[in-house]
Amino acid sequence: MTIKHLTIFHTNDIHSCFDHWSQIVAYMKKNRNEHTLYLELGDHTDRSNAFTEATYGKGNVELLNEAAVDYGTIGNNEGITFSKDQLESLYADATFPIVVANVFNTNDTRPKWMKPFVIHKMKSGLKIGVIGLTAPFYRFYEQLGWKVTPPIPLLKRLLPQVRKQADVVILMSHLGLQKDEEIAEEFSGIDVILGAHTHHVLPEGKWVKDTLIAQAGKHGAFLGEIHIEYDDSALKIQHKQACLLNPKEESKDPNTDEILRRINEQATDILSEPIATIPKPLLVNWQEPSEFGQLLCDAVTEWCGKEIGLMNAGVLLDSLEQGIVTKADLHRICPHPINPCIVKVTGAQLEKTIERALTRELTHLELKGFGFRGKILGTMLYTGIEVKEQSGSIQINILNEPLEKEKSYAIATLDMYTFGYLFPDLADAKEKQYFMPEFLRDVLAWKLAGKWA
Repeated sequence: MTIKHLTIFHTNDIHSCFDHWSQIVAYMKKNRNEHTLYLELGDHTDRSNAFTEATYGKGNVELLNEAAVDYGTIGNNEGITFSKDQLESLYADATFPIVVANVFNTNDTRPKWMKPFVIHKMKSGLKIGVIGLTAPFYRFYEQLGWKVTPPIPLLKRLLPQVRKQADVVILMSHLGLQKDEEIAEEFSGIDVILGAHTHHVLPEGKWVKDTLIAQAGKHGAFLGEIHIEYDDSALKIQHKQACLLNPKEESKDPNTDEILRRINEQATDILSEPIATIPKPLLVNWQEPSEFGQLLCDAVTEWCGKEIGLMNAGVLLDSLEQGIVTKADLHRICPHPINPCIVKVTGAQLEKTIERALTRELTHLELKGFGFRGKILGTMLYTGIEVKEQSGSIQINILNEPLEKEKSYAIATLDMYTFGYLFPDLADAKEKQYFMPEFLRDVLAWKLAGKWA
């Protein structure tokens, strides 16, 4: 019996943060050979970075090509922050296959550029089965013209097929650590789950039964590395372990640096396109209503075709100076991949939402996640809603009439409020409509151009 070694490099949730990307690539290039693979777990793109925004993610794909990715999957930042046409063309020049099993066209056909799984044969004869699954943001994919399916039933069908053909089975998961743990608990026959989405740092991985789960944080702070030892004659795993490498001390990769320099220059040129010429400064205040904040709140409400709306002032990161406003200016002050939406709630639910919005916990919340790329949430701004605080209680008028607790209200607002703990009554609402693929900055550009073309 001869013991051979397999090394799998993995990255996840880079989010277009390239501070250490060149070092990561340099390390992998130095250590790649016929016994290595490199798998990319999604959310490499993030449109809050001008590099990605200007190239619609194609710059990221060029970086991944240079890094010699063997297989990649998509995260929600690829899946639901680009239009269907943009995602269809995103990987047109990729030198690596995209492996994702649970995304389909609306007619249930699989996009030609997606593979549900692959069987990779190493020179040693070892066969590695790789399955890809991504987070099923059902309504968002549907709104964009895709169909995303629950990952677990699909895995039940695929895993036996893959296991029959492979000596080693790897799940590329952009589902989050909790879901990875559930999968490892329920399914036997998955040797390694390479995880993403929840940005967990697992220095030595995590064992659930016989499955090793690995995840490498976010923003390229770490490069993940899996070491597998296997019996060369029986092609059976004898040992496996996970570790995280800190790339900060590595030298940089000159080719990667050149791509970053060139595409950043292109991005500067692309985003210099003028949007409007404003006759006065538009100032932002995160803790007080402002003309600029109100303009965007009104614009979101109008865009959604409603009369009432609400949003937090903190979504505008900075003011605008008098004069020409460019795409770059709007991207800088409103970088979030956040879409407008309509949420239907009762008056009682709206009242609870407004009461929560008034608390210091929310107005000073340093939010991370839900697409928010700002500093703090800030005060709540309203269109068609008047809120008066009197003697410890609040009075709410909707379109100049007192709020009725039993009445149903359709509110224009931001999709990030529908995801979780920020405003539970908005998150739990059954009727939601998302406006995609336009982001808040697109709505702002539309409003400024219409007002000061």
